[in-house]
Amino acid sequence: QVQLVESGGGLVQAGGSLRLSCAASGRTFSSYSMGWFRQAPGKEREFVAAISWNDDSSYYADSVKGRFTISRDNAKNTVYLQMNSLNPEDTAVYYCAATERHYASRNAAKYAYWGQGTQVTVSS
Repeated sequence: QVQLVESGGGLVQAGGSLRLSCAASGRTFSSYSMGWFRQAPGKEREFVAAISWNDDSSYYADSVKGRFTISRDNAKNTVYLQMNSLNPEDTAVYYCAATERHYASRNAAKYAYWGQGTQVTVSS
């Protein structure tokens, strides 16, 4: 099992940047593939980015490609989401998720473990 705690959310102006962090407990973090999802008010949770357990592949939603970067530091049991050129459409609660599968997935149903979420608000 793994417990996940997100941090780094906040209020930022359009065009600004934020870096989200997701700290994982447990000694087997390096065996989990990780994902970031987000949910805006009144909308369904959507995929943002994912990274495989060994950091050899990553995937992005078309809406964030070129602006967001997912990375991981297995020594620190942490996955990051660097978000640049933010716009108001990026406003949402961002969730970190973990799966024991060795490939990164865009499908939220593949992830067994979830954090509590961190709010990101982008003002225009």
